[in-house]
Amino acid sequence: MATEPVHLSVEEIFLSFGGTHALSKISFDVQKGEILAIIGPNGAGKTSLLNCINNFYRVDEGRITFEGQDITRMSPHKIAHLGIARTFQTPALYSGLSTLDNLMAARHIHMRSDLFACMLYWGSSLKEEVEHRHKVEEIIDFLEIENIRKAIVGALPHGLRKRVELGRALALEPHLLLLDEPMTGMNVEEKEDMARFILDIHELQGTTIMLIEHDMGLVMDIADRIVVLDFGRKVAEGVPEEIRTDPTVIQAYLGEEHR
Repeated sequence: MATEPVHLSVEEIFLSFGGTHALSKISFDVQKGEILAIIGPNGAGKTSLLNCINNFYRVDEGRITFEGQDITRMSPHKIAHLGIARTFQTPALYSGLSTLDNLMAARHIHMRSDLFACMLYWGSSLKEEVEHRHKVEEIIDFLEIENIRKAIVGALPHGLRKRVELGRALALEPHLLLLDEPMTGMNVEEKEDMARFILDIHELQGTTIMLIEHDMGLVMDIADRIVVLDFGRKVAEGVPEEIRTDPTVIQAYLGEEHR
């Protein structure tokens, strides 16, 4: 993995909320085609870090580059256009729409027809609609959610909503996929399914993935490298074997049971 080019670079970023330092001088690289896990106890700054990459939070200091382009001050919409997609701890979906409609809504950044043409639904806009629908149907098949394609998302159980949100992120055709606790609140079977989908996205589509996850067994199994945060600071970085035995990590996060 060390020979792969740098896909995302986070350089000395600092983020504060009033007198609270959420992130302090965080630096690391994400290499193209890897799965990088971000771990740490609650309040360590993991979600804040993803929010800075999307520019939902604007860093006070530092620089973030993606595919060689500075995105530190770029709008979230433009960052999505560059190929960075995101899921959230709590699914942020259109709860009153169907699974299919949620995925189609995510295709808007790839649509070329103007609003008037889309409303008339004819000519090139009709052809484009068919193309986007085909892409969405491929995602539905891939995530094995054919049986809920017309179901209203707000009525679905938590595990399926998380899967739909992953599908919405895939509909953006990301080069970099940010997953914020994609398995939280799931049972064992749902976690196994989600892990399989994440590995398939990585291996079959070559997507670079950043993953926040508390299930340490899963992190150690699927991550190429791990960055560890504690109180807004990076305390360790390395391959799973290094992180598993790092005394600082054991003290900060893994605990006695993982010794």
